[in-house]
Amino acid sequence: MTDLDTAAGAAKRAEALISDPAIYDYIIVGAGSAGCVLANRLSADPDKRVLLLEAGGSDKHWLVSMPLGFMRAFMNPDFTWPMMTEPEPHLGGLRLSVPRGRMLGGSSSVNGMFFMRGHSLDFDTWRQMGCEGWSYSDVLPYFKKMERSWRGAGPYHGDSGPLAVQPIQTDHLLHEPLMRTAKAAGFDTTEDLHAEVEEGFARGELTIDEKGRRASTARAYLAPVLSRPNLTVITRAMTRRVLIENRQAVGVEVEREGEVRYFGARREVILSGGSYNSPQLLMLSGIGPAEHLRDVGIDPVLDAPMVGRNLQEHPRVPVHFAMAKPESFLNQLRFDKVALSVLRWALTGKGVFATQVNSCNPILKTRPDLAQPDIQVWSNPVRMDAKIWVPGVGERQEHRMTADVILLHPRSHGWVKLKSADPKDLPSITLNIFSDAADFETARRGIEIVRKIYSTPPQADLTGREILPGADLTEADELDEFIRANAGVTQHPVGTCAMGGNPDSVCDPQLRVRGIEGLRVVDASVMPTVPGGNTNGPTIMVAERAADLILGRSLPPEEIPVRKDRAA
Repeated sequence: MTDLDTAAGAAKRAEALISDPAIYDYIIVGAGSAGCVLANRLSADPDKRVLLLEAGGSDKHWLVSMPLGFMRAFMNPDFTWPMMTEPEPHLGGLRLSVPRGRMLGGSSSVNGMFFMRGHSLDFDTWRQMGCEGWSYSDVLPYFKKMERSWRGAGPYHGDSGPLAVQPIQTDHLLHEPLMRTAKAAGFDTTEDLHAEVEEGFARGELTIDEKGRRASTARAYLAPVLSRPNLTVITRAMTRRVLIENRQAVGVEVEREGEVRYFGARREVILSGGSYNSPQLLMLSGIGPAEHLRDVGIDPVLDAPMVGRNLQEHPRVPVHFAMAKPESFLNQLRFDKVALSVLRWALTGKGVFATQVNSCNPILKTRPDLAQPDIQVWSNPVRMDAKIWVPGVGERQEHRMTADVILLHPRSHGWVKLKSADPKDLPSITLNIFSDAADFETARRGIEIVRKIYSTPPQADLTGREILPGADLTEADELDEFIRANAGVTQHPVGTCAMGGNPDSVCDPQLRVRGIEGLRVVDASVMPTVPGGNTNGPTIMVAERAADLILGRSLPPEEIPVRKDRAA
């Protein structure tokens, strides 16, 4: 037992926080998608001192700035926490890679930049679960506040927010065949999935600025305010625990370059580490399932059984086709074209490396009786393992296209635990995907829909043989076996510090940790259910609204035009 774990250690910490000038009004742990937003909004008051702590380093790297560099950035251990799940119990023991951003901007600096809000009913469901103030009419003003949309201002969009949202430039991406196919196959098309018609085939949107650079929260929110004298940002600083005295968060213990330091908080400590790191830090601080904490050698401060529970993710099931014609994006990856494209992006912010490789964004129902879409189809005109190639050198990869089925509202829930009391140990993560039989049923229906789409002209003219799962797999047990062997996730974890209206929820609807004063969680972990789409946009919205909650204000709800289940 170290001095920090004794009563004398507690007294030393309290004394340090009184005498040390490193005392702030707000301490934000994690400079990711939510943390950068909070740093901007809370430091707007020059009388409030704000400290932003980030375990990673700078986001200044060309692979981060260049939109099509995200695949290399995402898998770079210099930029991410190299997390893996435990052997997944319903995937035959398969372990899944679940890296999270570890730099300024967090995962918004390494993600695929896809911008979605989810369906309006997602947020109305939060309200029905006791999350007062989180219905769609409540959160729509914050989506508009954060957005600088290419569409301009309107009832659903803002045009002056920090976050630039641009449409995918669909040259070379085979967008038009899929849009024409949608109608032929009996599906809707829509110009805007965030307006009246919230389902169908639509062009994707990205968080990319007008100069063709990634619009992470580090660039959009943090960089413009770094000169504020009341904002301190410390990188390479790992927060080891929240300091709690008499059920009050009074500061944090931080390790940087081998030195342990303490920072005090007059008002609040705010955790913004994401759905894996925030519950980990709560548990390291003694807040979590008491029995589990004792098992790893931590004295419980507060028995909070739901910390780390309720983990939700969007499962992904691959559906891949060979191309009947050599027209995939692989053609743009010839080495001389790549060199020219990178140069064009660097000089002008334009070209194929200034966008994403996505043909279309279908958001669909697998059954007509559903209240909202339950799958997304990742429609990409390229194989996921595509490589830069040189003519005449090595074996040329086969042209493929992918149409992975994404389950938007999975019923399976997982958990996050500690491996030990050492803050440097990555958390133990079990996604537990496909533990609920209903998720297999949804995935099978999704595969059937993808097969229908890609066998309907004009898309059918581009579709070659089905590589995955393979056209010969048609029976439920065969498809389920394929799913167990090949399923993945979309890196959209939520729910491990969920807010709710009941006393068992980790956070209340104000995002305050129940049972501890002066401690709040603001990131995707507070979402009680996973939204029906990419989660970075909703995370930024949560941070925008949280900043107002912390400052004691709120934008008024907005009336919403009547939703349409289908296009007219």
